[in-house]
Amino acid sequence: MSRLFSESHRALLRYVRRLVGSKEKAEDIVQEAFLRTHEQRQNVTTPRAFLFSAARNLAIDARRHERMAQTDSVGDFDSSGVVSGGATPEAQVLSDERSRLLREAIEHLPPQCRAVFALKVFHACSYQEISERLGISVKTVEKHVGRGLDGTRQYLRRQYRNAGLDT
Repeated sequence: MSRLFSESHRALLRYVRRLVGSKEKAEDIVQEAFLRTHEQRQNVTTPRAFLFSAARNLAIDARRHERMAQTDSVGDFDSSGVVSGGATPEAQVLSDERSRLLREAIEHLPPQCRAVFALKVFHACSYQEISERLGISVKTVEKHVGRGLDGTRQYLRRQYRNAGLDT
């Protein structure tokens, strides 16, 4: 575990800081990610991938919590009489549902595949950058991205088929 810490701490801290925009928040998230990785060490086959995936998830949760706190502090818009200039409620519900399904699909991927896929899709990292961050070959990154695409597509097809939405 100490080797993982020494080899990954700085890169992970930079990665998380870009996600949350704050050095203090990034340090807290990185510490929590290392703790979770340590706690799950018996169940994890690729600790570095698990570590980066856990940190990403924690950063997303922190940003979501921050947005919710900002919304809560503004008050109740329903009683204010302000009309939203954004998407219709129906469009927002559909967008939220698509996002939820995509997150579920990605969560069903194996840990290392999930970490690679998330870095490529959500953070637009190059294959080389992912390779360096996770300590795997570029060829392995390519395979994981392909498997991630196939896995998410298959999951989404099953969900739409089960809901009777396939055409």
